[in-house]
Amino acid sequence: MNVNNHVKEEPNDLSKVTFLLGGIDILNKSLPPYAQETINFLNDISTALLHDSEAKKYPDIVSFAFWCRKANIIRLKEKEKIEKNRIGRGVVFHIAPSNIPINFAFTYAFGLLAGNANIVRLPSKKFPQTDIMVRIFRIILKEYPEIDARTVWLQYPPDTKITSYFSKKANARMLWGGDETIQSIRRGDSNPKSIDLCFTDRYSIGMIDGNSVLNASDQELAKLAENFYNDTWLMDQNACSSPQLLLWFHSDARAKKRFWDTVVSVAKKRYRLQPSSAVDKYLQLCIDASMYDFIDSMEHDGNILYRIQLQHIPEENTSLRGTCGYFYEYNLTEKDILSGLKNLDSIITEKYQTVTYYGIDPRILHQWVLENRLKGIDRIVPFGKAMDISVIWDGYDIIRMLSRIVHVET
Repeated sequence: MNVNNHVKEEPNDLSKVTFLLGGIDILNKSLPPYAQETINFLNDISTALLHDSEAKKYPDIVSFAFWCRKANIIRLKEKEKIEKNRIGRGVVFHIAPSNIPINFAFTYAFGLLAGNANIVRLPSKKFPQTDIMVRIFRIILKEYPEIDARTVWLQYPPDTKITSYFSKKANARMLWGGDETIQSIRRGDSNPKSIDLCFTDRYSIGMIDGNSVLNASDQELAKLAENFYNDTWLMDQNACSSPQLLLWFHSDARAKKRFWDTVVSVAKKRYRLQPSSAVDKYLQLCIDASMYDFIDSMEHDGNILYRIQLQHIPEENTSLRGTCGYFYEYNLTEKDILSGLKNLDSIITEKYQTVTYYGIDPRILHQWVLENRLKGIDRIVPFGKAMDISVIWDGYDIIRMLSRIVHVET
């Protein structure tokens, strides 16, 4: 193995860094996107996770395991049709978000599929999922020495010098976090030729057609409620793709009652509301009531669900964020869905990421975004798929952006 291909220069002090996988020495040697070795490795990870008794206790780990199955990765490869003249950029430095336990594994997989070596800073917060993933990856990496040599997982508390050190060694960075956190990172040193993919604060909404709710069978409605729960309560609405504001078309009291009664029945069975979360929700209600004149009313079902009814949607609305079952609602009164969407144009900013929907033709939503040249909305997915992260995310074609083109003319 050529030592010149390794990153070896150390900062003055690495005592704050805990290496979970790999070490300071990483092999900077690229592969083509969707290399067979990478696909085989991820498939072996999937198999190990799906057969591990501890891993199977965590839905987010199971979701990752299903995502990195060989059949799914090959499907992505065929769908993306990545050009054959591409190769990984080199080393990708990832800073994973602190509030989503399993995101670090997805961002690592993206870098790997693009053909890169990867340095991943995991959240310092203790998550049981982290220990499980480190244990499984450590076992499987022994069977893939080339990938092992290009893998570093580490943790350290916020430290500008350490972040700058790894940034200067990277050919690309995947930065996940709040606006202020990412701005702070980008003010530090980095490789001048490196590119940054920044996944900042985003805002997501849901759209529901009341007529479709009324016409749905009990079985269909139960499935919708499960999907809605998975998009929201499952992550305490912390994910950037979790809907905060629900917009109703063709709404009436019967449709809302039928929907929310079914949702609450799911939440009461599956969700364990922590006392601190109940306090946070009540505090949010007090803040909303004291600050905003556009709130019409509030309805709740015990502490499990708070619904804030809006008289109108303010132009600056991305601060309307709930947690643990706290939602804002607004009725669009236009008879035609496209007309109702048109009236939303002024509120859609670049902060908007995902629209989840039920009972609405996604082609209409797609047409609305493109024809009105909206600054925001990168994803349009049915309820239940808000968390389905993939190689197209936040408007980025991640595999193409983390690889480079080797151009030849004859």
